[in-house]
Amino acid sequence: MADEIELAGDDDGVVVMGDRGAIERFLKKAGLSSQASPFDLVRLIKLLKCAADTAHAAAEIAERSALYLKLTPESAQRLNEAGGLMKTKTKGVSHAMLGETGKTSLKWLQVQDGPASLLTNPAVLSGLGGLMNQFAQQAEAKELKALLLRIDDKLDDVRRDQRNAVLARMKGAAAQIEEAMLLRAHDGDPMTLWAKVSGASAAILDVQEEALLALGSLAAKVEGKRGTGELKKLTREIEREVPVQLAVLARCFELHDEFRVIELDHVLATAPENLEGHREGLRAARTKRRTDILNETVALMGQMDAAGGVANENIILHIRAARSVVGSLNATSDLLNEFHAPLGIELTRAALTTTPWRDALRDPQQRRTAGKEVGQKAAVSAAAVGVLALTVGGAVAKGGKPSA
Repeated sequence: MADEIELAGDDDGVVVMGDRGAIERFLKKAGLSSQASPFDLVRLIKLLKCAADTAHAAAEIAERSALYLKLTPESAQRLNEAGGLMKTKTKGVSHAMLGETGKTSLKWLQVQDGPASLLTNPAVLSGLGGLMNQFAQQAEAKELKALLLRIDDKLDDVRRDQRNAVLARMKGAAAQIEEAMLLRAHDGDPMTLWAKVSGASAAILDVQEEALLALGSLAAKVEGKRGTGELKKLTREIEREVPVQLAVLARCFELHDEFRVIELDHVLATAPENLEGHREGLRAARTKRRTDILNETVALMGQMDAAGGVANENIILHIRAARSVVGSLNATSDLLNEFHAPLGIELTRAALTTTPWRDALRDPQQRRTAGKEVGQKAAVSAAAVGVLALTVGGAVAKGGKPSA
């Protein structure tokens, strides 16, 4: 019906199906028109035609349009305001059927599943869930590819060569996956494509694990450091090194997303009855990947923020070094946030600012910190002078001359 639409979603996104005009009216009302992208139902139709009891649903789906929404906190809230989705018997997939109540108010309300509902069939929901999983991974891979280009602009020649040397270790795996994705775009045989890429995952995972360890090592470099000059040097080094490791991770994640797309095609073609469980397993693997990178980046920024705190405590004597430390950690934070975005990770962190020198001068704690450091340096200087005097005096007593 022209005044009804159906929604099916998972943790990553939502497909809106129905008459194209109704879909557009719904998205406009929800304020989500600009975030929607076309969702190809052809693969779902092909899958359903393999089963006699879903052939009728396939025929009806062929007459419908579909758009896809990536779930963000904003889009999820707006969808909930428009009616929300309810869980189905297909694990990980939710569903809603909405009806338009009038052309004037354009309100959308939940309606009972009826003859018009295409998504009450478990086979249809399971197949759609698998396609949504693929779509989300392809969309993520596309965003990561764009991120790689932006990171490349931040690398100097030395670090670009460093990154390329690491990526070269999975060059073969990348070539296999890229060829398989190209053949897939031309409706290549899923089993043949799987045979091409089935061994590619190990090389990608090895490089990915090393990049995560490298991020952890960067965090360890600044842990417990208190010298402002030392922190300036270390945070600059981290600012230059983080783009290298993020570029490596972005490429690993991009390739793994495409690998999983081909893997799901293989399951759809060879064991469709296992699709639901396999899809859930891949979702768990993606969640673990996000958790692993989040643990490392949160730890890194925790140490960087601690370094910024130390720098801000030493403004009176080290204003330039403090500004450098704060600038490096804010630049690193911005890049990490940019990397998190395609992975669906959203962290809120306010940029750190340097305490103005005049404000620091009026702060008793800042003055005490500066006075303590001056006193320590004075004591060291006095000790050095005393040692020099003893050396000179000893040389003179022996009839020698002090060395120049």
